[in-house]
Amino acid sequence: MNYLKIDGAFGEGGGQIVRTAITLSCITKKPIILENIRQNRKNPGLKPQHLTAIKILQKICKVKVDGAYIGSTSFTFIPNDVKEVSLKEDIGTAGSISLVLQVLIPVSAMCQKKLELSIRGGTDVLWSPTIDYTRYVLSEAYTRLGINFSMKLIKRGYYPKGGGEVKIEVLPSKIRSISLIERSTKNLKLYCSFSKLSAEIIQEKIKKIELKLIGKKFVVESIIRKEDALDSGSSILITSIDKNSIIGIDSIYDKKNNEFNLDLSRITENNLGVDENLADMLVLPASLSNSLTTFRVPKISKHLETNLYLTSKITGCRYGIGKLQNGYEIRIERASNSCIQ
Repeated sequence: MNYLKIDGAFGEGGGQIVRTAITLSCITKKPIILENIRQNRKNPGLKPQHLTAIKILQKICKVKVDGAYIGSTSFTFIPNDVKEVSLKEDIGTAGSISLVLQVLIPVSAMCQKKLELSIRGGTDVLWSPTIDYTRYVLSEAYTRLGINFSMKLIKRGYYPKGGGEVKIEVLPSKIRSISLIERSTKNLKLYCSFSKLSAEIIQEKIKKIELKLIGKKFVVESIIRKEDALDSGSSILITSIDKNSIIGIDSIYDKKNNEFNLDLSRITENNLGVDENLADMLVLPASLSNSLTTFRVPKISKHLETNLYLTSKITGCRYGIGKLQNGYEIRIERASNSCIQ
């Protein structure tokens, strides 16, 4: 069997390589060998959320995997045909549900199979998109790309106990190209959820953020909810969405410093099409869309660089990066001989 070898230490060298590689392996039906997984991290190898994604893929497309376990730094991955399934899964820790969904949604949607999934784990944890970012920002982008899914948040889950629960339904989808170039709106939406923390303190923090945004001439609509979880915690998401742009920034409440570590300039000073985090999430579906996808972003992150390289390696897509006065323009075009219809 001809395996495509992938160096997990390339670029940012983190879990994103694992997620992108196994997702595209299932969609393109190309077997892979992934090596040096998270080699330069403090705790190298596969984490619980990576293993959860792999185990679920084994159920929805009979993947054959050798060497996948917690802490493993290499494994082989042989995909098979994706099928329609209804599943209940548990990451078992506060591992990120959002990161697992980054694998499962594209696989089912782009392979034209329905997926019903109830999954437990962490909804709002460090080093991961919050569940609100997934359901308000990524969902908006995916919808425009033609990826159809719905999501229902059952319960929040913070570190260390997790215990959050999300239900999703993914429908067969046909990917189309998009263009996200320039923001025109000055309207923002702010979402905040908290559990087992002082409502007065959270409201005070949100008020300060609102005043800073209003000072930059933005109109802010805030939605603050108390939503009980097993652990105390809070998350915040600020979005700016219009016809030609999708931008979001999020943060987990730092209980030691009693602050949201949020760089507001990433939304107030970004007048382009997408934020840095969304940019790398667009690459995979864009590589298999029906024509040229174009988006503009203030900064080229390591995640974006890595996803562009890895996606082109697996799918054969072509991409270009152009320097702008205030950022970069990314163009992605599907390979003419792509196996995805």
